Amino acid sequence: MRKDITVVAEPRSTRGKNEARRLRLKGSVPSVVYGTSGEAVPVAVNPKDLVKILKSKSGHNTIFNLDIQGVENTPVMIVDWQLDPVKSDMLHADLQRIDLTKRVRVKVPVHTHGDPKGVKLQGGTHDIVTREIEVECLPDDIPEEFLIDVSELLIGQSIRASEIPMTGSMVLLSPADAVISHVVSIKAEAAPAAEAEVGAVKAAEPEVIKKGKKEEEGAAADGKKAPEGKKDDKKKK
Repeated sequence: MRKDITVVAEPRSTRGKNEARRLRLKGSVPSVVYGTSGEAVPVAVNPKDLVKILKSKSGHNTIFNLDIQGVENTPVMIVDWQLDPVKSDMLHADLQRIDLTKRVRVKVPVHTHGDPKGVKLQGGTHDIVTREIEVECLPDDIPEEFLIDVSELLIGQSIRASEIPMTGSMVLLSPADAVISHVVSIKAEAAPAAEAEVGAVKAAEPEVIKKGKKEEEGAAADGKKAPEGKKDDKKKK
């Protein structure tokens, strides 16, 4: 989704780890702007501006203006970023120019609302299976989210990706039969666990029988050896 946001960036002429450290000490992070047949431009940006966009409702699907001082002012999206594994500070970001007349592929979060009847009236449980779907559309038609009403779902019923309404230029790219959410019986969920326990008991039975046979065979063998020993003693006498 396009937002009326402008982030200022400064072009940089040098690259490398030393340059990156120097930028971070100054409160900036290295970034690269590319796409729409234009040349890749290395820039330095304020990480707080990018983090604020990523944490917004539209997140990484936000289209905003990047003002590269003395070079260009162009709409972009954050397509990749790197965070410090310990401090979670932004270390690097890739920004892609966006042609507002061409379609783009994006992943949009799916949220549900309402209490399913299958939970309130039938005692089932509501499971969310898919939390985002992929669509293709013009940049100005990118939605912040898909909000799905699940209040009418009964046990055994589900909502699939094909049931999410596509508006404007949107086209669904995710599998049409992908389950977004469903209501299932608690007994149905418990059944696989019970079957697994029965299977484990059955799997153990052959080992017990086999062990028992070995013990019987060993006892029988000992019984045969004893009489032979007595016969030998009589012959010696």
